[in-house]
Amino acid sequence: MGSLLTICCAAAVLLLGSTEGYAFDAENLETLESTGTCPNCDLQGADLRSANLEKADLRGADLQDANLEKADLQGANLWSANLEKADLQGAKLQRAELRGADLRKANLQGADLWGANLQGANLQDANL
Repeated sequence: MGSLLTICCAAAVLLLGSTEGYAFDAENLETLESTGTCPNCDLQGADLRSANLEKADLRGADLQDANLEKADLQGANLWSANLEKADLQGAKLQRAELRGADLRKANLQGADLWGANLQGANLQDANL
């Protein structure tokens, strides 16, 4: 009976560990939360709703499918960040550095982009 339970638990761990989808790096999230800087971080699919990321350094970060709804990203450095399919609805992006960012299919409805640098950003199919 004990070995059957061990086999079942091992199978569950293998199945859960192999599921497809977006899984951000928890250590990267901790780094961002504690220091406000996390260039080139893997934050794919992270829930950052209403997060205070003012002046955060997220250069080259992977935020694909991340939920940044109502997040404060004023003055944040998102140069060349991957924000494809990210939810930025109602986000504060004033004076954010979005040069070269990938914003394809991102939801920017109601986002405040006043003074943001969007030079070279890809906004294909973005919801503005």
